Amino acid sequence: MRKNDRKFDTKVQYVKYKVLREVARQAWNNTLLENLLDIPKIIIPGKVPTMRCCVYKERAILAERVKIAMGGDKSNTNIIQVIDIACDECPAAGYEVTDSCRGCLAHRCESVCPKGAISFDHNHVAHIDKNKCIECGQCSKVCPYSAIVNRRRPCQNACKIKAISINEENFACIDDSKCISCGACVYQCPFGAIMDKSYILDVIDLLKSAQQDKSLKIYAVIAPSFASQFTYAQLGQVISGIKQLGFHKVVEAALGADMVAYAEAKELAQKGFLTSSCCPAFVSYIKKSFPELVGYISGNFSPMVAVSKYIKENVENAKVVFIGPCTAKKMEIQQESVRPYVDAVITFEELQALLDSRDIDITTLAEESLDDASYFGRIFARCGGLADAVEESLKEQGIKDFPLEACSCDGIEQCKIALTKKKIGRQTANFIEGMACEGGCIGGAGCLTHGEKNKSQVDKHSKLALEKTISDAIRQTNIG
Repeated sequence: MRKNDRKFDTKVQYVKYKVLREVARQAWNNTLLENLLDIPKIIIPGKVPTMRCCVYKERAILAERVKIAMGGDKSNTNIIQVIDIACDECPAAGYEVTDSCRGCLAHRCESVCPKGAISFDHNHVAHIDKNKCIECGQCSKVCPYSAIVNRRRPCQNACKIKAISINEENFACIDDSKCISCGACVYQCPFGAIMDKSYILDVIDLLKSAQQDKSLKIYAVIAPSFASQFTYAQLGQVISGIKQLGFHKVVEAALGADMVAYAEAKELAQKGFLTSSCCPAFVSYIKKSFPELVGYISGNFSPMVAVSKYIKENVENAKVVFIGPCTAKKMEIQQESVRPYVDAVITFEELQALLDSRDIDITTLAEESLDDASYFGRIFARCGGLADAVEESLKEQGIKDFPLEACSCDGIEQCKIALTKKKIGRQTANFIEGMACEGGCIGGAGCLTHGEKNKSQVDKHSKLALEKTISDAIRQTNIG
């Protein structure tokens, strides 16, 4: 891999980054509209294709990526968008008969098929009529040779809530009524045919406005999972780089996590049962798939909104940009209750593109400190951290007569199990911490890197604040 590639897990991420970087660079120079059609040629200057059948198709796909980098389809409120022209390399999804079929005499697959979709050739080898098949999977279950397999696409496997189907043109199609904008499909698509819309131009506009109006203060609220990212530099250098972009101050979203943990502990003790409000994808999942449990969702804002609200209420003429690993945060800021407090959201991928669009090499910068939050606020970045913080908050507030029994859900499948148990009256836990991404926020789709070491890096960074209690962090807040 080349030097810049090492900042990311995959080359798909690198291509996405190059588009974002070039869009941002043109926007800084006020030449975006003038050079819009040339951006694909700037990224692929030659005539030799690098990943596709021809350079012209590559550029056509890049043109679609540019549109999404500029905000995408405004008529579609979902921030997850499929690039149809890039979604043509995966095989047709569904059940298929493999070479393992032995042409047996039993024909169990034929017997169990409810639609008569299975026939046999002159060698008795089974074939599935896709026009009749309803994807029930019964044939696969009864085949003694495991010769019938489900060729589900990576995006479908990644989407645990079954919001992705394949349409008649063989393209992935997202059901917005089910989608929770977690971005799992974005990260798992091997061809980068699914992307999250970007607000990077909104952020540049805010920073440009601050250059013109010195009274305008642009705050960067950074998620605690940043401790597992930008591993090629020191964390203090990342903070310096953000400020060089023109941000007035960088504030830890973990401070908002301290605020939320403190309030949520009190709310939990009063109500007796809660589901957490920190992960917007988890909250969306409850609203869309378990509407009967909506009343149990914590009434508190997420950490992002809590600290942003505090900033807006205490700093005159402030604007707030959230920087984190989460694509669902881009959906969260569309809510009426959130919109007044958070002006834009970008991911860590987009922050890297923004830094490089200004040729800011953070490895050359001096380190700036970041000391807003407690240990417990910072561990919100990984699964189980919220439950630990709520337990600590109960102790710090002297609430001794409420025994916390937390269920920390690592990924949306575990969330489904926990919520189903509550729905049917078999949930023994009194607090469900829901994390849509596996591992928690450290597994978010907008991360530069994903992996086991992310948790240890977050824990290491969190321990630097061990001397500070949750109460201390809230009381000593300084965001001026």
